Amino acid sequence: MSTDNALQSLNNFLADDQLNKEQILALIELAINIKKHPSDYSQALAGKSVAMIFEKPSLRTHVSFDMGINKLGGHSLYLGQQNGKLGERERVSDYAKNLSCFADLIVARVFSHDSIKGLAEHASIPVINALCDVYHPCQALADFVTLAETYPDLSQVKLAYVGDGNNVSNSLMIMAAILGVDFTLVAPEGHEAQADIIEKTKRLAQESGSNLHLTNDINAIGKQDVIYTDTWISMGDEDASKKAEVLAKFAPYQVNHALMAKAQASMVLHCQPAHLEEEITTELFDSELSKVFQQAENRMWAQNAVLVALFTK
Repeated sequence: MSTDNALQSLNNFLADDQLNKEQILALIELAINIKKHPSDYSQALAGKSVAMIFEKPSLRTHVSFDMGINKLGGHSLYLGQQNGKLGERERVSDYAKNLSCFADLIVARVFSHDSIKGLAEHASIPVINALCDVYHPCQALADFVTLAETYPDLSQVKLAYVGDGNNVSNSLMIMAAILGVDFTLVAPEGHEAQADIIEKTKRLAQESGSNLHLTNDINAIGKQDVIYTDTWISMGDEDASKKAEVLAKFAPYQVNHALMAKAQASMVLHCQPAHLEEEITTELFDSELSKVFQQAENRMWAQNAVLVALFTK
């Protein structure tokens, strides 16, 4: 199936499990092509306006979307926290319908997946999930673009996520399962991925023939090509009274050179912002094994691929 054909049915970009293998591979291929030949896509969004809703603070997501849209010839408008949480000042349905009067697409970085679903249900324009409490599909797509630049055959990659089971690991494990990538989730007891995400991923892995390994034991990480980690304390949960307890519980799960050697891994990824000397050592983060800034750059190219796909019908 050609890239164009695979993406014809893409109307929104809400969650990883709404995509099939052909669509994900087509988006990866498109992202890499846009990255290599940006001038070919400089007018892809000419005359288009994108409303960007941000309930949560952001560096990479805000900048990568704003500048990425500009590189595609489009216009973006930032709608920040001054408008309050979605659904409080006015209904999500009203917000979606109003934006549909002015904009051609909505990008939303929100607290709740219910807000994403509400926007998509009531908007008459496409919606991109730029992060919610359950999924981070833009990040996962950028991660697999980064992996594809090093590993031509993604199905041969062994990928492990070490740390707190969260929206990043949810999207990562779902996309891995769809693509047929062997995935290991190593999380402290009580911090595993939510049960419905695990069951969904198991079904997808069974369909693709990939292996899903879940463990609380860092010593059971096994042989891996890539190790991925994220902050142990989620944005908005920085309660000082709980931080010491979390750091003590997660300390054995720090990603460092010793763990990389144990797993025989040759690449480390982190979606950032990184809390250095907590989930990852400064030495490893700044080492040649780290692809974190290539990964950050690929947020823009991956998102641009989604934007181009949604506007090319």
